[in-house]
Amino acid sequence: MLLLAYGTPAGPQEIPAYYTHIRRGRPPTPELLQELTGRYEAIGGASPLLGIARRQAEGLERVLRERWPELSFQVVLGMKHAAPFIEDGVTALAATGVDRTVAIVLAPHYSQLSVEEYMQRVFAVADAAPLGSISFVREWHLEPGYIALLATQLRSALKRLRAGGAGAVRVLFTAHSLPSWILERGDPYPDQLGETAAAVAELAEVEDWGIAWQSAGRTADPWIGPDVCEVIRDLGTAGEHSAVLVCPAGFVSDHLEILYDLDIQARSVAAEAGLQFARTALPNAEPEFIAVLGEIVGNQLQVAPR
Repeated sequence: MLLLAYGTPAGPQEIPAYYTHIRRGRPPTPELLQELTGRYEAIGGASPLLGIARRQAEGLERVLRERWPELSFQVVLGMKHAAPFIEDGVTALAATGVDRTVAIVLAPHYSQLSVEEYMQRVFAVADAAPLGSISFVREWHLEPGYIALLATQLRSALKRLRAGGAGAVRVLFTAHSLPSWILERGDPYPDQLGETAAAVAELAEVEDWGIAWQSAGRTADPWIGPDVCEVIRDLGTAGEHSAVLVCPAGFVSDHLEILYDLDIQARSVAAEAGLQFARTALPNAEPEFIAVLGEIVGNQLQVAPR
């Protein structure tokens, strides 16, 4: 098993290299670097993403071995923009003499700018570091267990808000924004978020909901919108809601885009708009989510490998 994630700097000293890697080798300006460093400082200096991903890998390996004791499973972590890199994960897995590899990205929605790039990097080094036959989980945005997990978290968050006196609550499902040119290429990413949102809202019996995007990059290109902070401001101006609840359905771990972009930035915007703010809990390495990953892998084992 290759478990693939976005990556994060392990500490402040790694932020410049991490940011340069995200920018495809172009170092950030001092201003951009200072801004990103400040965001990490605001959440305590470092993101918990790497530690969570390691626990997810350990948990998934344990679940797979328990479910299929006749097979020998090894789950190796690979990151897109930080160590251990995807290539490190491929090399480590190949060293075990693997017969078959199943790869899954810890992102439920497919895009050529996200999951496709992970796939390309795995296949680019697979010949030099044989992984046996390979099958790749391309998308899992409608996995029943994942939808049920999000719906449970959504109902719990709504209950807490209403217990605190909230009246009309607007639910916003979010994912990481991407450059809007992907729409011209027919990328399914936005539609898949909509499908996830609709399925979760139906199961949780929520009617007052919408979609917003977050964490757009600092580039000259336009990014998919509307931005979650803009939507929150508009809700405050309209005056029809007393609270906003964000369900970051495109993310599965606490990290900078959750702990800063939502918990600090979006919360501050909501306060300025006169709205209560809450978000649903992330799956992280909770047993229920690890079980969902196990189901996805089990389904993939029935798929003909590459």
